[in-house]
Amino acid sequence: MLPQSPQQSLKEKLGGRNIFLIGMMGSGKSQTGPDLAKMINYAFVDIDDVIEKASKQSISSIFENNGESAFRELEKQVLKEISQHHSLVIATGGGLVTVPENWGILHQGIVIWLDLDLKRSIQRLRNDPNKRPLLVEDDLSKSFSQIYESRKPIYLESDLRIQIQDQSSYEVASIIVERLPSILIDPDAQAVRHTTEL
Repeated sequence: MLPQSPQQSLKEKLGGRNIFLIGMMGSGKSQTGPDLAKMINYAFVDIDDVIEKASKQSISSIFENNGESAFRELEKQVLKEISQHHSLVIATGGGLVTVPENWGILHQGIVIWLDLDLKRSIQRLRNDPNKRPLLVEDDLSKSFSQIYESRKPIYLESDLRIQIQDQSSYEVASIIVERLPSILIDPDAQAVRHTTEL
């Protein structure tokens, strides 16, 4: 019998549990997700993409036309539908974690917090052509920092925290693959909460 590759062994330990990537806007969830999915032979889904396709509007337009509470409701429904499937790496919107009901779904899988260095986050957002509805353009640094501080205690509910500085999305995905076994027990049991820093 041929020995299992590390990826096969990891996939077996995951037992089909979904992996949810959480973190602030600009932390690289949408870029890291496809790399991670490829490494562990999972499929990748970006919740914001699903919302935009389903509503035929951009995220910023939904905020503008319907308000944040309507967006959060739509986001919650999409999360519920996606989580019916298994073996997915799911990139979530930065504020999805602020709805307590969503955590019932998140904790059915494995929650990984991509915690990008604050200065680099702000730099990325300054160079990002996409409009971020919750950020004040005139004072990006201050508004981003305030949102980060208010969400940090919630992000700390994750199973694994990956602190990122200047690593590429591929490197971040590789670090996740390396660290995942440390929080996994058998597939029939829940993941053990664990915080990891680079």
